Amino acid sequence: MPSWLNLRRLEGRIVALFLGLLLLVQLVSFGVIRASITHNADTSLAAELQTGERLLRRLLDQRASKLRDTAELLAKDYGFRSAVGLSLAEAGTVETIKDALANQGERIGAAVVAYFDGELRLVAATRDGAEPFGGVLKALVASSEGSALSVQDGHAYQVVAVQVRTPAPVGWVLMGFSLDREVLDDLKALSDLDGVVLLQPPRRGWTPLVGTLDGQANAALQASLGADSPGDGVLQLAGERLRTHFVPLLRGEPRLGVVLLRSLDAALAPYRELQLVLLGLTVVGVLVFASLSVLLARGISGPITALSGSARRLEGGDYDTPVPAASRVEEVHELAVALESMREGIRRRDALVNNLAYVDPLTLLPNRARFAEFLQHHLDHSDTPGAVLMLDLDRFKHVNDVLGHDVGDRLLQSVAERLRALCAPAHSVLARLSGDEFAILLARTDARAASEAALAILKDFEQPLQLDDETIDLGAGIGIALFPEHGRDVNVLLGRAELAMYAAKTRQCGSLIYHAQLDVGSQESLSLLSELRRAVENDELRLFLQPKIDLQQGRVVGAEALVRWQHPQRGLVPPMQFIPFAEQTGFIRILSAWMLEGAARFSQQAREAGLALRLSVNLSTRDLMDQELPAKIEAMLAPLQVAADSLCLEITESAIMDDPERALSTLEHLHAMGLKLSIDDFGTGYSSLAYLKRLPVDELKIDKSFVMAMERDLDDARIVRSTIELAHNLGLSVVAEGLETLKAWALLAKLGCDEGQGYFVSKPMPQEQFVAWAQAWQPPDISAVTAESLMAKLD
Repeated sequence: MPSWLNLRRLEGRIVALFLGLLLLVQLVSFGVIRASITHNADTSLAAELQTGERLLRRLLDQRASKLRDTAELLAKDYGFRSAVGLSLAEAGTVETIKDALANQGERIGAAVVAYFDGELRLVAATRDGAEPFGGVLKALVASSEGSALSVQDGHAYQVVAVQVRTPAPVGWVLMGFSLDREVLDDLKALSDLDGVVLLQPPRRGWTPLVGTLDGQANAALQASLGADSPGDGVLQLAGERLRTHFVPLLRGEPRLGVVLLRSLDAALAPYRELQLVLLGLTVVGVLVFASLSVLLARGISGPITALSGSARRLEGGDYDTPVPAASRVEEVHELAVALESMREGIRRRDALVNNLAYVDPLTLLPNRARFAEFLQHHLDHSDTPGAVLMLDLDRFKHVNDVLGHDVGDRLLQSVAERLRALCAPAHSVLARLSGDEFAILLARTDARAASEAALAILKDFEQPLQLDDETIDLGAGIGIALFPEHGRDVNVLLGRAELAMYAAKTRQCGSLIYHAQLDVGSQESLSLLSELRRAVENDELRLFLQPKIDLQQGRVVGAEALVRWQHPQRGLVPPMQFIPFAEQTGFIRILSAWMLEGAARFSQQAREAGLALRLSVNLSTRDLMDQELPAKIEAMLAPLQVAADSLCLEITESAIMDDPERALSTLEHLHAMGLKLSIDDFGTGYSSLAYLKRLPVDELKIDKSFVMAMERDLDDARIVRSTIELAHNLGLSVVAEGLETLKAWALLAKLGCDEGQGYFVSKPMPQEQFVAWAQAWQPPDISAVTAESLMAKLD
């Protein structure tokens, strides 16, 4: 196929564009001319048909006048007047009148001639059944018209009536003439229009009576007729298009009319020669444009073809052959110059790009892409088993943060040197994947050998690194994926080795071989978190309350609000299975909002039951960092009409210390609203007393790890006492968690602790049970419990 005929090539598209535009213009012109010719011809035919209608009515009027003159001659005939002047009672009078009517009718060709007396009663007629013409006569007499059209027995008649005088009026002569082809032939001779007389009997369709069409066209016309009046338009009859115009003659029932027809094809015939001339000009134009467009397309596509050859050479890696720049088209010349510049640039950078694409610039080890190629090549060309080890350093971020990134980079280089030395005897492939992650490909290795290699690395890492004056302890987690046991796909093996590595770091077991349960656990966690999103909407969360007791008076003063998840399939899900994931994803804010609203509603219910309780709700770090938290809580409490001091917000020390200044701003807003604030798990974090004295808190909660051991551990008891004294000196109340024994109650009361909560009082219970439990609560008798010995040791 020539290139100028191939639409995939530039030459072909240029030629196709030029020829297409030419053909489009010619076709549009041809269509416009054709439509204009057809419109003009149709308009002309419509005018001719309107003229034909006027001519038809003139011919009918002339025929009626002629017939009326003939009837008047009969009415003035002496013999006829003598006959009608005789008495009708005499014998032979009616027959004489009938003979006179018949003679006159035969002479002028009338279809029916009848004589009616002065009362318009039929006296005699040239044929039987002429009585219906009496109605036509009455209409003519009433309208004073001399002629009319009438339909009798399925035939159309032109009827005239003349009064007979002798000399006084004695009767009427009525003559009916069939409406035949004579008028239509005259019309065709004068205007070249065909005509067909149509009749529509009552409740029936139109039927042709007489016309100038041939038999085939007449049959086609009859087949196209229906019950509606034929309108003006175009009909296709016997392969010819005819323009029609309907002329109504009688509008009553039955209906009578004439449809006039003129051939549209015959009217358009003179213009066909013009259309053939236009078609010839179009063919000549296409040939000329095709030749010119081929020459132009070759002038443009030739240099571009040469440039495409140069581009293919560049694609194949040939950066030495110069790009030809000879072209008369300025744009193509500029493109050639640009390609030549690109060739030079690619040649200069090719070596650098190849090196950067596969080598880690810091450690000069293969990078992830190169390691993946090595692993894929081994999987494709060897059936021997092997292992992929993925290693991630411990505390590397801490090194970067404390000692700086320069020391971190030197640390990675030193680790790479150690790993390179360890892997050299095994003829393995060592690579740095990213950050502080390294990967090792061990060929011809089973699970035992891979574990031994990982153990050797961990043992070597027991020797710390010495960088300048800094001694850095090394540690790592190593994940192992075996092939083909764990897969033969590169991404699958790397993913499973990474999963095992993170599991090893979490369990602090050094190294771990991948197993299927690692994936199941991960998928289960994701599924659980996804279902948690629907738990709030489906009302699956439950509010549990753990009572707080005034240790001095023994009465219930509040409770800590806790959340439980009543899963429809899993049952009661422990908080530790979904709260950590909620904190990681930010969903904890929705849980906190649910808890706050639930606690506020229960506080209102408890107040209605006669209990004045303060409910404590835990806030996460994400909640505390939300600057809009005070506004959200205020909007939640307003419609419930719950006092702000009926809620206590518990914040952990770690949450405050993540961003102390921001936390302080949020806490000040909450405190200004009247909400009580409490520091939870006090003593387990890294909070500063400088920040503690600035925080607008009302309460400290001593962590249960100190409370539960203070009966046995004197140090824990001292910590509890110091914390209580510190809080009281700062004007804060103290709540002790982990109250498990009566003796602990007595000791805490001696130390001045304000409130306590723990299993000795009650486990967390559903909110529906709390009011009844609180109303039935009776404090234990602690008078018999002595804590003097422990108090003496503290003193």
